[in-house]
Amino acid sequence: MIPRVHKRGTRTLGLLYYLYGPGTHEEHVDPHLVVAWDPLAPDPGRDPQATYADLQRLLDQPVDALAKSRRPAKHVWHLSVRVAPEDPVLSDEQWGEIARRMVAATGIAPEGDDAACRWAAVRHADDHIHIIATLVREDGRRPRLNNDAGRAQAEARLIEAEYGLKQLNAGDGTAAQRPTSAERHKAERQQRERTPREELREAVRRSVAGASSEEEFFDRLAAAGLLIRRRIAPSGDLLGYTVALPDDRNKDGEPVFYSGSKLAPDLSLPRIRERWSADAKQGQEHEEPPRRDPRTVASDPASARRRAATAAWQAVLIIDHGDDAAVAAQIAAAGEVLDALAKTSAAHTRKQLREAAFAFERASRSHIRAERGHDRALRQAARDLAYSGPTLGRGEDGATTAMLIDMAFFLVIAAAHWHGKKEHAQQAAAAHQAAEHLRAAYRAAAGTPMAVLHQRGRHLAQPLQRRHAATVRTALPHLAEQVLAEPGWYALAATLADAEAAGHDPTTLLTEAATRRELNTAESVSDVLVWRLRRMADLPADASTTPLTDQNISAHSAPRAAHTAGARTGQRRGRR
Repeated sequence: MIPRVHKRGTRTLGLLYYLYGPGTHEEHVDPHLVVAWDPLAPDPGRDPQATYADLQRLLDQPVDALAKSRRPAKHVWHLSVRVAPEDPVLSDEQWGEIARRMVAATGIAPEGDDAACRWAAVRHADDHIHIIATLVREDGRRPRLNNDAGRAQAEARLIEAEYGLKQLNAGDGTAAQRPTSAERHKAERQQRERTPREELREAVRRSVAGASSEEEFFDRLAAAGLLIRRRIAPSGDLLGYTVALPDDRNKDGEPVFYSGSKLAPDLSLPRIRERWSADAKQGQEHEEPPRRDPRTVASDPASARRRAATAAWQAVLIIDHGDDAAVAAQIAAAGEVLDALAKTSAAHTRKQLREAAFAFERASRSHIRAERGHDRALRQAARDLAYSGPTLGRGEDGATTAMLIDMAFFLVIAAAHWHGKKEHAQQAAAAHQAAEHLRAAYRAAAGTPMAVLHQRGRHLAQPLQRRHAATVRTALPHLAEQVLAEPGWYALAATLADAEAAGHDPTTLLTEAATRRELNTAESVSDVLVWRLRRMADLPADASTTPLTDQNISAHSAPRAAHTAGARTGQRRGRR
């Protein structure tokens, strides 16, 4: 259940016309009163003798009784209360009880207060009601409405539990503004997947992902096809911006513009500037050379994805052990990486990656303010992804995409755990939702490269398979039998053989890969280890590009085999 306190107004009659009218887009059905401060209050919706003016005069009587100098400038209070689409349709009686609880909780009409404000609840759809109230009590005083929105939310959580409705997590005021009902209905009529507000939020987030200057940011907005208006001060300084979709028009045919702050709290121009100023400050403190510009330095998608996977791994370690401000910065920058990855993804992973980025947007903000500058590696990774260009999802590009998604999953899960510990319920839920979309994207991305590794592992000589099974038992004593029973075991065996052929000690490498972070959240432990090993050993992600031959295996394994044989001989001699 979502209660929303709207902006206060000056005209009671104007709001009544809207509530009882057909709606902006003919979406209102059977508008009628479900409950009011007075059981005898007129209902213009179902009583043909009642008029909007009748109800308005009664609601405004305490206001009109005051001298004009004492009347509030904005005396009309408005609250809408909506249930989830999957919730059952509530009766008028149930909605009436919910309305009474809401006006009591918010301070409009506390229970048992005979001198409270006048109010009325109007229903014009199955899934929500609107409550209108006038902000002068019967005794001429003003109601106490401190934190009315927060108190409405708290009461909604209680109502959800009592009525068996979908239970939402408590908010903390850092969420992006939800689309209005009019925006949703308009999107449905136009058969849009998302409302213009949500489309613009996604487009702006993608444009800011890894951007390093205002010029670059606005260039990306223009390249995304958005209409842009800059707000300029008399001094010539840029104060802010608004954006619009070219095909989103109002009734007069004009584009509907939204400011960055109306899209999300962290998309206002001052908040975006924090990312750039922190980068510049850290660069000066550490006397670092200017960051390279991917627009002029070529970077293929596979290399960009490998670098992003490495940056994501470092971010996981910071989230596990860093201070709160640094962790908040890493989580915010993780959203930029997901936005850039979704923007450059191949068709078969695009939908799930886009949904992951869309869900994680809520997890990227909390009341713990991010200390920008700590997130430079992730923001550079997002920048590299954005400028490396789109990938077709085949060969090394496709395999490194699977590698990055696998690491992004652990990054998102780490963020979910951190938010959970901080009791950020909405953010933790959003991160878990993003993780599920990443799981689905991983399955789509990893299918081909893992199938190649699986086949190569199955065709390894039996002695080599047994030797690497022993490697797993040595390096992973508690997980060995699980790993050896997984379908991905053959891909891991092929990877261990590749690592050995490249000159690495498989046991040492596997031990390090397994101890870097827990594996309990992995759907397939062997898959996770495959990508960690191939990244750590700098092996091609697409194994089909480096066929494993008996010759190069024996060339690298012979010294180790001779050493092992000598050791065994020595042991036998010692026993003798």
